[in-house]
Amino acid sequence: MFLLLDVDHRKILGDRTLKLLSGSCYLPHPDKEETGGEDAHFICVDEQAIGVADGVGGWADLGIDAGQYARELMSNSVTAIKEEPKGSIDPARVLEKAHLTTKAKGSSTACIIALTDQGIHAINLGDSGFIVVRDGCTVFQSPVQQHSFNFTYQLECGNGGDLPSSGQVFTIPVAPGDVIIAGTDGLFDNLYNNEVTAVVVHAARAGFEPQVTAQKIAALARQRAQDKNRQTPFSTAAQDAGFRYYGGKLDDITVVVSYITCSSKE
Repeated sequence: MFLLLDVDHRKILGDRTLKLLSGSCYLPHPDKEETGGEDAHFICVDEQAIGVADGVGGWADLGIDAGQYARELMSNSVTAIKEEPKGSIDPARVLEKAHLTTKAKGSSTACIIALTDQGIHAINLGDSGFIVVRDGCTVFQSPVQQHSFNFTYQLECGNGGDLPSSGQVFTIPVAPGDVIIAGTDGLFDNLYNNEVTAVVVHAARAGFEPQVTAQKIAALARQRAQDKNRQTPFSTAAQDAGFRYYGGKLDDITVVVSYITCSSKE
């Protein structure tokens, strides 16, 4: 699921204007293309916010499409964002409201990021997340939240899952030229940070728009997911947990790329 709000709102900081220029790519698991997969995401251009969610596939054993929960959670997040004060979106409050109003069965991870006066303000719950790339280096990575290996924190309708308050909140200063890459575990299970960063650096040199950068990152993640002979973040984590596993992990892949750009105050 992808929601795009088209009005451009710019964040004024002194005599400069910082804004997010965002694009995305979603590759559902090959076996889930007909149902649209279980990931969801949004880009709010006007409110300078992005979000990703990953429905927990285990619900399929009960005949429930967790993608419906993830999509409703992201849609309700957009509604909550539009109710926030201009320029001071609180992602934790947004997620709390979205969780309360999401009634579909299932559960999901969630990551919401907004550009504020302090930089980017974010909340992450589960094993989706984001990294910040600056000058060709990863300067921040949101930690994974899981109860045990491959058992992620997750929101669920009612009180069955983890609570939004369990999510980790971050405020990170940003500058023009920084790149934010948000994604679900289909990205971060299959690509190491240096692989993502290499794509970002190449894209910047080539002058690619964020959507093209997101497409290239997602394509590389899918390639790694189908590679049985390459060490990946997921295989490393599995081995650390005592499992004999090698190669990538085929999954839904969502990538949202945001460039931090700057222009003179109008």
